Amino acid sequence: MKRKIIIGLVGPIASGKGTIAQYLKEKRNADIFRFSTSLRDVLERLHCEITRTHMQKVSRALRESLGQDLLAKVVAEDVKESEKKIIVIDGIRRWQDIKYLKEMDNFILVGIEADPKTRYKRLTGREENQGDKEKTYEEFLADHQKETETTIPEILKKAEKTINNQGVREELYQQIEKIIKNYE
Repeated sequence: MKRKIIIGLVGPIASGKGTIAQYLKEKRNADIFRFSTSLRDVLERLHCEITRTHMQKVSRALRESLGQDLLAKVVAEDVKESEKKIIVIDGIRRWQDIKYLKEMDNFILVGIEADPKTRYKRLTGREENQGDKEKTYEEFLADHQKETETTIPEILKKAEKTINNQGVREELYQQIEKIIKNYE
């Protein structure tokens, strides 16, 4: 089997990380791992609403009690177990999130950028988390000041590759394909 290509996606809320992940799953048979999956599992099991606020609280509680790199360990183990050639890690937010991933061969940190108004329109047009559809622009901007979002700009600066997602989806897909072709 060829070496895995491990793509870590970092970007602000609604920048296109999930769109890239879904595209690679459909077109390249990629495995997708999200840091939020474990948090969603916990909230679902507890019969709690899956909101951005609830995920932030569960994340903080788990990391404070079991280690700041807890979710990074979970994702790294999932990556090791995957037999897929392309693996996408969606939702890198902290330095700890890439602690174990950057030690793996062929890990690429890819930053996704788009302006706030474009991202707000995308967020309110989808139904990923309860309450996002009704969010005001001011609430959306305030979300960027929460603990889970404040380190994203620093990590974005360290990305090996950056994608500008201001355009249409086809342009986004072309940019990620170009990156992958450099590692195949």
